[in-house]
Amino acid sequence: MLEIIRNAWRIKDLRAKILFTLFILVVYRFGSQVPVPFVNTQIFTDYLSSMEGAGNTLLGMFSMMSGGAFDRSTIFALSIQPYINASIIMNLLTVSIPALERLQKEGGEEGRKKIAAITRYATVGLALVMGYGYYTMLAYAQLGEYQSALVSAAQGSLLHAVIIILSFVAGSAFIMWLGEQITEFGIGNGISIILFASIVSRGPAMVTEAWALLQNPQLWWLVPIILVLAVALVVFVVFITNAERRIPVQYSKRVVGRKIYGGQSTFLPLKVNMSGVMPIIFAQAIASFPMTIIQFFFRDAAESAGRFIGHTSPIYAVLYFILIIGFSYFYQSIQFNPVEIANNLKQNGGFVPGFRAGKPTSDFITKVLGKITLFGAIFLGIIAILPIIISSLNPALGGLALGGTSLLIVVGVALETVRAIEAQMIMRHHKGFLE
Repeated sequence: MLEIIRNAWRIKDLRAKILFTLFILVVYRFGSQVPVPFVNTQIFTDYLSSMEGAGNTLLGMFSMMSGGAFDRSTIFALSIQPYINASIIMNLLTVSIPALERLQKEGGEEGRKKIAAITRYATVGLALVMGYGYYTMLAYAQLGEYQSALVSAAQGSLLHAVIIILSFVAGSAFIMWLGEQITEFGIGNGISIILFASIVSRGPAMVTEAWALLQNPQLWWLVPIILVLAVALVVFVVFITNAERRIPVQYSKRVVGRKIYGGQSTFLPLKVNMSGVMPIIFAQAIASFPMTIIQFFFRDAAESAGRFIGHTSPIYAVLYFILIIGFSYFYQSIQFNPVEIANNLKQNGGFVPGFRAGKPTSDFITKVLGKITLFGAIFLGIIAILPIIISSLNPALGGLALGGTSLLIVVGVALETVRAIEAQMIMRHHKGFLE
């Protein structure tokens, strides 16, 4: 990877793309430190810190995806969460609404632009809803010594409420625009890279916690073990992320005039981890929802409830694991249609050796897909609950355990960016036919 980046840096236009991407990330991190007006950020930060197990509630997921901006009530507090939610909703609607499905498949470039525009409008709408929810939490979270996170002049003021909510919405829309600029003028997928930067920003805090453990004469030996385990886990994630099941496909020969077309052999690649990180995000949101409600409305019962449904409890881990498997099958079903693939192969004269074209082929693809989806789902489940197991064995290691969502996003974005750089280099340095 370092060799690829070093070679890309020597190419002038690629170097400009990399510098542009880094500049956008600097702007993003700067905006993550700018607080929203009329908010006492220290009160809200102390309030979140006082919540038992807040890092494994929905608020913890928002904090992770925003790089801590959510905790500090900055203009980028909502981060790219509205855009991710809007994209997921559009994917589901595209599958369920025939008009959107036709627009995506038959509309060409113009259809994709229309869907992108609808996604942008949906992002702004969701940001308004989430911004209002954030404002409500700031204004009315009256628990214990934490009364209101708003300054006294802004409490109950409609004008101040509008300014605060619009600040969150504008920040989310600006992040979406930054991501699009990276995609167009930089390297890789902009939204993914911004999310990558948010997660990596936790690195210094993890280093600080590791250093504190090294100073502890009773726990220092755990740090090398965790580091070795983390490296092995990253290697395992890279291996599974690139793994695929290749179904052989043979195209029959056709005689057109005096020429023979077709007859070549190829394969149909099926990714083992086809759903990516989405099942973990869905499962985490649902599994942590009960504890989030308890933290807000039944705070006195949070400690006792945490023993049963907290993030270190066996019930939470089992529920989390089952939800990941269920959502893996769900997300795979809306992403990959074996019947459509079999029909396309049949129309183009292709077939899977040993199976007739049409329904027998689709049944075979469905059977293979079910097996690799189960393997991929178990892989996601292991990655997701491993940090839970580590933190339950020793709470002091909780800060060093990188969550399954974070690990998969970091590794996936890194691999995707390296592939993008390689593709750019191949376009500029491909060998001629006579070389």
